[in-house]
Amino acid sequence: MTVVALTLAGCTAAPSAAPPPRDRGGSAGGLRLVAFDSCEQALRQLRAATRAAVGPWGVGPDGDAVPLAAAERGDGPAAAKDAASAPTAGFSGTTVHEAGVDEPDLVKTDGRRIVTVTRGVLSVVDPASRRLTGRLAIDPTVGERFGGGDISLLLHGDRALVLLPARWVVKSAAPKGRLAPDGPQSRLVLVDLAGTPRILGDYRIDGSMVDARQVGASARVVVRSTPRLAFPAPGRGSDAQRTAANRAVVDRATIDDWLPRYEVREAGRTATGRVDCDRVSRPAGFSGTAMVTVLSFDLGASTLGTGDPVTVAADGDTVYSSGPRLYLTNDQRRRVSAASPGGADGGTEIYQFDLTGRTPRHVASGSVPGWLINQYALSEWNGHLRVATTTGDRWGRGDRSTSGVYVLRPDGPTLTRVGQVTGLGRGERIFAVRFLGPTGYAVTFRQTDPLYAVDLRNPVAPRVTGELKINGYSSYLHPAGDGRLLGVGQEATDRGQVLGTQVSLFDVADPARPTRIARHHVAQGWSDAEADPHAFLYWAPERLVVLPVNRPGVVTDRAGGEAGRAAPATGMLALRVGDDGFTVAGTIDHPPSLGDGAEWTPVRRSLVVDGVLWTVSDTGLKATAPTTMRTVAWVPTT
Repeated sequence: MTVVALTLAGCTAAPSAAPPPRDRGGSAGGLRLVAFDSCEQALRQLRAATRAAVGPWGVGPDGDAVPLAAAERGDGPAAAKDAASAPTAGFSGTTVHEAGVDEPDLVKTDGRRIVTVTRGVLSVVDPASRRLTGRLAIDPTVGERFGGGDISLLLHGDRALVLLPARWVVKSAAPKGRLAPDGPQSRLVLVDLAGTPRILGDYRIDGSMVDARQVGASARVVVRSTPRLAFPAPGRGSDAQRTAANRAVVDRATIDDWLPRYEVREAGRTATGRVDCDRVSRPAGFSGTAMVTVLSFDLGASTLGTGDPVTVAADGDTVYSSGPRLYLTNDQRRRVSAASPGGADGGTEIYQFDLTGRTPRHVASGSVPGWLINQYALSEWNGHLRVATTTGDRWGRGDRSTSGVYVLRPDGPTLTRVGQVTGLGRGERIFAVRFLGPTGYAVTFRQTDPLYAVDLRNPVAPRVTGELKINGYSSYLHPAGDGRLLGVGQEATDRGQVLGTQVSLFDVADPARPTRIARHHVAQGWSDAEADPHAFLYWAPERLVVLPVNRPGVVTDRAGGEAGRAAPATGMLALRVGDDGFTVAGTIDHPPSLGDGAEWTPVRRSLVVDGVLWTVSDTGLKATAPTTMRTVAWVPTT
């Protein structure tokens, strides 16, 4: 494992004047967004771009993939979210990347109520009385735990915005002008929580949900869509004949086949629409095979409205927001042929949007070499965007991969690269990144885990200052105060074989000499927090780490040792952080029965409200005293 400490202090650029939304002059390294002049121009250019991307099997990298629509069966918002919010006094919420910027999750709290959405049902719990006060079936058909993505929600006052993962629905007849169910659709439901929970509005749009962010009452939701092109089933003809047939489909397509359509159901009425051509922008080079749309909703209102969509004719896979700005990235590896895995990795495009107004406004674009692991690889600070990527062998084989950190600064419509440090973890790839103010940390891994310290106080002249090599890796890093950093990942042998969940405590007070103070190893274990930081909780007032840990048929005793063999074990592990290491505070499990024959019910989230530790599973919520780890209440939700 390699952890890189990146000091990024000191240099602040004067803010550039933002260009008007439809400004068409200048250049931005080929990435500057340009609005279409008309629907006719949009259709002509989208047809041409898509035609070039079509192959004998439909649309895909080098024209050598299944029809792109088949790849749209997404699992909802990206799992691997950034997480480091400072807890609000009295309650913690679940972990987010930037303080004040909320992220969708299966549980939310404002200190007055706890709201969960599991197995298609929204539940409201009063943490004071520790009882269920409301329940609302949002979509029982999404109840299968492993059948698609999880439902998530955002919370503001007496409103909850429930985000449902895209569902692939079979094409069927629909009234003229209605949203025809012929592809993946994302759904958002506005719920009133003031009394008995009730649905205020239901919004559906073509495409798969990428992610969402919320600041105050303003929620921004990003959706990815592809053209609705009905390519013929592959026949016996040659590749050239099949390609020609597919291109003929593109030539017959209308603008409606590209632009996302939406449907709003409110107050017994249904309204439909689509993204207008003048709300769509494109970079100079684009494939025409995907669009990303940013929707805006006011959670303080009693209706959802149209979402005020703004669309970019580009792909998008990672969302990061600093609060005033939103960044959307596009991993270009899919444009590289799978037949040449050692070729160029395509780089990552970055689009910056200003969120200070009601409607998102694109202000700058840029690109960096390599690919991002998740939104934690992005961080805005003092007018600069820091980006950590891995370049080289995208399949993880050989010694060609290497990682680096790039510093970008807006310069008119361009995100200009002003500094970089590369050559980190040769033959490895990034597993975790964390930027904290003027300092950043990166973990790379293949067999061992070096911890690099990189001084970036001068963003145009970064330099490596230190390195620490240890076995295993961390896939999530979390600040613990006083120059300490927590890591969650896997222990490993000298040859890189993983051995089970590992929680590490690092001393990074001196970025030139990072050290690991302690570790806690759960043999054969795995944790959702390794892939989804929302599952990780650090409650600073109690210096308490809480995370879900699963083990195959092993029971862990209070001291952290193996107590014997049993059925697969799942539960929350609570560790207390001391000056010199960890002590096991206890474990928390939930009743397994869901009433439908299921026996394995993972405990998935934890949060603190008024000094009580609450843990969440599909069966309910358990309240635990964090000082004694004694159960004080069980609130079933099934």
